[in-house]
Amino acid sequence: MRIPYLKEKTNEPTGKLFVNTFVETALHTLSMYIMMILGAFIISNEYPEAIRYGLIFLVAILLIYGFFIKKERGEKFFNIIIKLFIPKKLKHYCKKFVNTFYHDFPRVKDLILPFIIGSVTWIIMYTQIYIIALSLNIKIPYLTFLLLYPIANIIAFIPITSAGLGTREATVMILFSFFGVPAEKSIVISLAGHIITDVLTGFYGFVISIIEARNNKKEIKKLNTLLENM
Repeated sequence: MRIPYLKEKTNEPTGKLFVNTFVETALHTLSMYIMMILGAFIISNEYPEAIRYGLIFLVAILLIYGFFIKKERGEKFFNIIIKLFIPKKLKHYCKKFVNTFYHDFPRVKDLILPFIIGSVTWIIMYTQIYIIALSLNIKIPYLTFLLLYPIANIIAFIPITSAGLGTREATVMILFSFFGVPAEKSIVISLAGHIITDVLTGFYGFVISIIEARNNKKEIKKLNTLLENM
């Protein structure tokens, strides 16, 4: 959804915009994966398999990232996919996409600061949810909370329900039960956190999109009026 919007605003090549979106998302989620691994160590006594599964997941993600960050490997992979699966009439556009994909691919050292910023945003977001937990008189150490909640967020990525509803709440219930938190309070924390960090931010974007659509209609109406008077 982000790429067409950026295309409209910048008129940059689609491949370049895809890289921008992919790299931003990859860095943002990578910081959460690392927090997840640290959280797995906290619950290792109650759930010994958590560390192994978490490390397997993280290593798989890093291998994928490492594979595609190299231009020669990435281009070769994409060209094979295009050759085998893309219809002939679309091959030209897909090859053009691949060429622009690596045109402005950032260097590894340029990704350090965005990675740090991504980590800070997760900390801010989980701190918001932690304040909700405090209001419910839930006494989980702050650092423990910061490292456990990413596990629930990652479980919510599994495409079972819309926006991870249900899977995230079930995971929060299990994780917080190790610290004596009642199930009903865990559900309240998860749902309230989802509303504050996801639903509200989505609502802001919804309002902005309505305003932009209205402004675009006004511009189109002015243009039509101008053309009619010519």
